[in-house]
Amino acid sequence: MGLVTRFAPSPTGYLHRGHAYSALTAFEAARARSGRFLLRIEDIDATRCRPDYEAAILDDLAWLGLTWEEPVRRQSEHMATYHTALEDLRQRGLVYRCFRTRRELDIGRAPHEHQTPFRGAPLPRLEEEARLARGEPFAWRLSLEAAAEALSGLEPLSFFEAGSGPAGEQGWIRACPDLAGDIVLARKDVGVAYHLAVVVDDALQGVSDVIRGEDLFEAAHVQRLLQALLGLPTPTYRHHRLLTGPDGKRYAKRDKAQSLRDLRASGVTAAALRHDMGL
Repeated sequence: MGLVTRFAPSPTGYLHRGHAYSALTAFEAARARSGRFLLRIEDIDATRCRPDYEAAILDDLAWLGLTWEEPVRRQSEHMATYHTALEDLRQRGLVYRCFRTRRELDIGRAPHEHQTPFRGAPLPRLEEEARLARGEPFAWRLSLEAAAEALSGLEPLSFFEAGSGPAGEQGWIRACPDLAGDIVLARKDVGVAYHLAVVVDDALQGVSDVIRGEDLFEAAHVQRLLQALLGLPTPTYRHHRLLTGPDGKRYAKRDKAQSLRDLRASGVTAAALRHDMGL
């Protein structure tokens, strides 16, 4: 199989320089080896994703000179596929219901910032049944304890880092899913969470190389675990540096980083932006 890369933005805002760098890096890697470049829209969170943002993403990427295979995969159109994977884990006792409040749950978005790992356990049966009878919302969490038991006796999990992690990690890396704790895999109002959808999509689309920012390096550890539990192939990971602004902070939508749309409106050309980013 040849090289297959992807760029997978969430339409929760406009693209900025950091997105452009990541998309161009994945695109050029595929082109250099006569590979395939895919575009995936990660729109599982209907409460935050908007059609106008998706349209802007397509427009900005075309302005950058990128081309991709059609059709574009939209996660919102494949929820049944993710639920099948979740049901497989549930049937094997690898997930449990967690009734913590929404504020305490991080779901539907990439885990860019460090968070204290959560470790829990299923509630006693009667208490769980009572909460369900009252209609209390819950999330499905992956049980690291059950996962470790399911994989006991197998070789330690690892993945290959062809780029560089935040601390310069390279080569074969032993996966440490404990870094993320018992991650949320699904919740009623969002459906499925980032990690589950991503590993399913990468496998179904035949992605051979996951090229993304180093802020997602820790995500590779738990995604490697999910791949093992679901019997999915493990791609090569290539994490890259993050672009930072004049203040030294990385570009981020949450910080209202200057968008590509604004740059275009100010007269910046795609060629000038590439040069500015060293591409």
